[in-house]
Amino acid sequence: MKGDHLGEFEELTLLTIAVLFDDAYGVAIQKELKERCNRAVTISTVHAVMYRLKNKGYVDSRYGDITPERGGRRKLLFRVTKEGERALARSKEMRNSLWNAIPKPAFGQ
Repeated sequence: MKGDHLGEFEELTLLTIAVLFDDAYGVAIQKELKERCNRAVTISTVHAVMYRLKNKGYVDSRYGDITPERGGRRKLLFRVTKEGERALARSKEMRNSLWNAIPKPAFGQ
């Protein structure tokens, strides 16, 4: 698939969706990225990345229940797909391989 690799922010967003599991929607993802990664991003940036991940097949979405605190609007919830899990595993494997290949003197040890 063309463009099937994960950019850094895509990877962080996909990991955050996995962390939030069944409550991954725009604002929750935005807050989690701020708390865990110290990344202050706009909600439109989060939405753009979520839709890019959806187009790659790494997440799917569904509407949650209507809630009074949202004025009767439903949350659009995201969940990592099997293909998204595989993409995260590939990314982790690649990063670990590179980290493991760094010679000890490279960091002055």
